[in-house]
Amino acid sequence: MQAEREAKLQQSARDTAPDTPGMYLGLIDRMQAQGLYYASLAHIDAYEKQYGASPDSILLRADALRATDQHAASAAAYTQLLRTPLAARGYRGLGLLAGASGDFERASQALETAVELEPTDVATLSDLGYARLRAGDVAGDVAGARVPLMKAAELDGHNQKVIGNVALYLLADGQTARAQALIKDQKFAPDVRAQIRDEAAKVAAASRARRNSEPRAQKPRVLPASGGPVASIQDVDQSQRMLQRFAQ
Repeated sequence: MQAEREAKLQQSARDTAPDTPGMYLGLIDRMQAQGLYYASLAHIDAYEKQYGASPDSILLRADALRATDQHAASAAAYTQLLRTPLAARGYRGLGLLAGASGDFERASQALETAVELEPTDVATLSDLGYARLRAGDVAGDVAGARVPLMKAAELDGHNQKVIGNVALYLLADGQTARAQALIKDQKFAPDVRAQIRDEAAKVAAASRARRNSEPRAQKPRVLPASGGPVASIQDVDQSQRMLQRFAQ
């Protein structure tokens, strides 16, 4: 069925020239949603030959180049967007490319800028939380991952990728029981559970590498005035309410 839908979509693109630039961009966007990234690149060339480049066509090209492992060209296209109304998408794309190369510190910086420009974008918030978790080899920030991930989860509590990243955060934060409860309540498939465990192992390894690279004589962290843990009772209650909502 998937192959049949893809064939029909490509045939439609060949047989029917879209009447307007918006219709053509919509067709290209649907191609990418079907995973037809190489075909979409051909149609982006045709679109820009007919109508000229636009921020929307540049974004579609950047996404397609990233999906087809043409990272240098993709980065150049995302950079073109930084002075357009789609700057947030450009920074997000650059962040994703940096993360794909293993540079999670740079990924976090780009994604932070994207979030500043589009504070309610669920995918970018989730990506930022993940990047902060994985940046342990440089400046890992498990606590800093909590806020963007909780924002993403409350904005879209049915997004499985977001909830998976929340479970990953709970594991990285030592809240194993809560993570396991969330995974169970969400009825994640076995392969998704295995992926979350693998990602948690990567976060833990990055954190160990960071600790081992720190100088022995280090200024101690300043604890809150109470001398208790950084996570407050309010934070714990908020996480518990979040888990209850996901279980519904």
